[in-house]
Amino acid sequence: MARSMTVDKRENEKKRLAKRAEKQKKKEEKKLSGKASSFEDMIAYVDENGVITSTPPAENIKKEEINQEEILISVPKKEKEEPVVLKGKVDFFNTSKGFGFIKELVRGERYFFHVNNLLSKVEEGDIVTFDLERGLKGMNAINISLENEPENKNPEDDIT
Repeated sequence: MARSMTVDKRENEKKRLAKRAEKQKKKEEKKLSGKASSFEDMIAYVDENGVITSTPPAENIKKEEINQEEILISVPKKEKEEPVVLKGKVDFFNTSKGFGFIKELVRGERYFFHVNNLLSKVEEGDIVTFDLERGLKGMNAINISLENEPENKNPEDDIT
């Protein structure tokens, strides 16, 4: 025979009351145990070394005065930045289309260049010096000249 609904309701009510009584009992035990009951009991202090303690710091400790004007919030200026001269070898050069690639000697990176950025006449296999500039598709070589040639030469004299 199946149990009636009223018996299940009574059992559920007994369980609920038992839980409530247990919760009330725990609450009373917490009050009697003497744990932190006031705000002052819950405060923690941090000393000058960053250690958390329950005792307040002594008032007679001499504090170091800091001048606010001496605090610098910036990146220090660089004195003199020397330009980095990159050296590379002309890896590919298409004179009819007017572009090529330079392979850097140190890292082995390849950089695109256009004939408009040449300061002197170059050919495949030449060792050149150059600067870098960010282009649309990556870094491009600019101010390209032969390694042992003076840079103040007029580029239009050599390029046709």
